[in-house]
Amino acid sequence: MLIRLKEWKCDVDGALERFLGDEEMYMDFLHQIAEEESVAKLGAAIEAGDAQAAFDCAHTLKGVHGNMGLTPLYLLDIEIVEPLRAGSFAGVQDHYAKLVAENDKLKDILK
Repeated sequence: MLIRLKEWKCDVDGALERFLGDEEMYMDFLHQIAEEESVAKLGAAIEAGDAQAAFDCAHTLKGVHGNMGLTPLYLLDIEIVEPLRAGSFAGVQDHYAKLVAENDKLKDILK
């Protein structure tokens, strides 16, 4: 799985440094993140037009994805966070759709 994550352009090595090289613990956290409902909560906030709630969700995801080395997700999180920081939804829906698709890739890799 770690090889597949690297092929997907994840920073597995950097993340493992933060996990003190504990691959088992890293994998446990990856599985928890994949099953977490945060991406769906972000979608609900976007759908409701609640920029502050959407920003809070996206900002949290950005931190989690960044720390876990999930670069494809992290880069999309940035594209969502920045407009929301300004109170705008410009481009957010499109980037959210891409985030959902990439999150599905994570789930597939972890199966």
